[in-house]
Amino acid sequence: MTYYEEDGRGEVAPQLGLRIGGDGNNGDYVKLEEGLDAPLEPSTPRRGGALWYWFRFVLLLVCLGLLAWVFLTWVGPFFMDKEIIPLINWETATFTTPVLAILVFASVAVFPTLLLPSTPSMWVAGMTFGYGFGFLLIIVPAAIGISLPYFIGSLFCHKIQGWLDKYPKRASILRLAGEGNWFHQFRAVTLIRISPFPYIIYNYCAVTTHVKYGPYLLGSLVGMVPEIFVAIYTGILIKTLADASHEHRGLSAPQIIFTVVGFCATVATTIFITMYAKRKLKELQMEDELLLQ
Repeated sequence: MTYYEEDGRGEVAPQLGLRIGGDGNNGDYVKLEEGLDAPLEPSTPRRGGALWYWFRFVLLLVCLGLLAWVFLTWVGPFFMDKEIIPLINWETATFTTPVLAILVFASVAVFPTLLLPSTPSMWVAGMTFGYGFGFLLIIVPAAIGISLPYFIGSLFCHKIQGWLDKYPKRASILRLAGEGNWFHQFRAVTLIRISPFPYIIYNYCAVTTHVKYGPYLLGSLVGMVPEIFVAIYTGILIKTLADASHEHRGLSAPQIIFTVVGFCATVATTIFITMYAKRKLKELQMEDELLLQ
């Protein structure tokens, strides 16, 4: 501290010493003096960081485009002829459209309870029913698929709580959903669904965080919407490539451009939403830690 006296008034101003060079006892110092009423200069944002971010984003899109082109040119046709087309032909010859709808509905509703992924069933919904009816055929049984583990997990609450205690870092993220009001729980559940946390495990662990069923159900359904549309789009893409390969004709130039652009946009959107969800979860976790201090 440094004491100044002007017109009979004493003032105390902080003084900082920053050593920037020199040896021994005669080092060089830069003294920064700041009065009590000294204005603070606003920090100027760095444009280099923003340019580097957009450069990496454009580079990612280019790499995804090249990857999609390689897949459509070499990997896709071989895989379609050997695996996908025989499977589609067997599915068409064995099951009728109503039976397929029942199978998709049942698998999406039951598989999460059995800790099995339901994404392949969503692909079938996209291949067979498209976006409109395919979405309805998935979202309705999905409500059942996320509700059954919630109620079953309440029967083993103490065992699940003991398992979460072994992983305190991940458990702290899950417990965010059980705090605050209805909207806070809804937002936390939605972000957890969008984030790369295994949703099949979260279905059983949610009840131990004391999250209410209402925000859990609605938040889960809203958080699953991006995944459902990506799965339906994947099914439609597989069907398009399978039809082109089965008829021994390549895709036209507009179809290739539309497919590549759609694939890149889907992947980029998925990555962006996932990163956004992870960042928001970290912010919620930091806010919770500040409240506990």
